[in-house]
Formats: sequence, C-alpha cells, structure tokens
Amino acid sequence: MLEKGFVYLDEYIPTVKWDAKYAGCDNFTGRPVDGYFANRVVIHEKAAKAVKRAQETFLKDGYCIFAYDAYRPVRAVEDFLKWMETPEDNKRKAIHYPNIDKRDMRKLGYVAGKSGHSRGSTIDLTLVHKETGEEVDMGGIFDLMDERSHTMSEQITPEQLKNRLYLRKVMMDNGFTDYDCEWWHFRLIDEPFTDTYFDFVIE
Repeated sequence: MLEKGFVYLDEYIPTVKWDAKYAGCDNFTGRPVDGYFANRVVIHEKAAKAVKRAQETFLKDGYCIFAYDAYRPVRAVEDFLKWMETPEDNKRKAIHYPNIDKRDMRKLGYVAGKSGHSRGSTIDLTLVHKETGEEVDMGGIFDLMDERSHTMSEQITPEQLKNRLYLRKVMMDNGFTDYDCEWWHFRLIDEPFTDTYFDFVIE
C-alpha cells in the first residue's frame, strides 16, 4: 500500500515508459534490491505533476520519458551500503563501475548514505524516441559510476552532450534541479518533504 500522497508514475502519466531497475537484476548489484517487490516506479504526487508537464514537452518534441527509479525505500539504501562492503563478485563491475572500487562509491558521490530519493521527489530517467521506442543516446547507461556519467563529461560526443542538455533544460524548466555527477538524476526543488525519509516497500 502506498504512503499517502504517493502515486505510481505509470498510472499518473499513462504515456510514460519505465523499467524499475532495482526490482530486477539489471542494476549495479546484479540482484533485486530490498524494498522493491514490483517493477513499478513510485513518486510523490507533487513531483509527478511536474514530471507530467515535462512529459508534455518531450512528447511535442518527439520524445518520451523512460523512468528507472524515483521513490527509494530507506531499506534499499541500506542494502546498497551493505552490498558495498561485501566481497567483490565482479558480476556487474565491467558494466556499472569499471574504473572504481565499489567501496568507494559513497565517497565519490554515486551512492548516498541518506538518499534524497527516499523523500519521494527525485527521479532517475532518460528519453526514448516516441515513434520507435529507441533510447536517445546519452553517452552512457543509467548507473554507470564513472566520470563519463557527469553531465558535462569531456568523454562524450557533442551530440550526446546536446541530448543531455536538452533533457536537463526541460526538467529544470519544470521545477527540477540536476545532479552534475549523474545526467539522469533530477530532484524537485520545491519538494514536499525535506527531512522525512520513507521506508514503505514498492509492491
């Protein structure tokens, strides 16, 4: 059951595409993360309204939002931290963190001890082409923990940078702020909860 004020993104915005990465194995841990029991993206309604406005612009321009994650239970963040301290199994290292030690993820700013996602108004997303469903080339995958994922990375092409800046502009025009280490990460500036971290599960 959802906490009061929270919604399923796909119900609130039927045109949105999504794949809740932490509900499955296609993420940096290589397994489902604690608290994710369904492939759904949950977000606070206030943030959902802003995402909906952004989606309207994207659709007009021939694109569509593809969401990876939004609300994140506290227990999931704790699961990340525990996983970082376990022996390396190399299952996803080459894909998600090829150039760093997983124990350094927090220090480098890729994993937080307390995540803004748990407050309910942060979303991780990319764009797909509306007609084909093909992902827009952003120069790197979601949760690639590398300098290549920094929005203004010098390791990407001018076209990839243009795509990132377009995504950022539309999201910022609709009330979000970005995170310069992760091109896919946006937080609602006027978030309803600034000090409350939720831990209800996604099911």
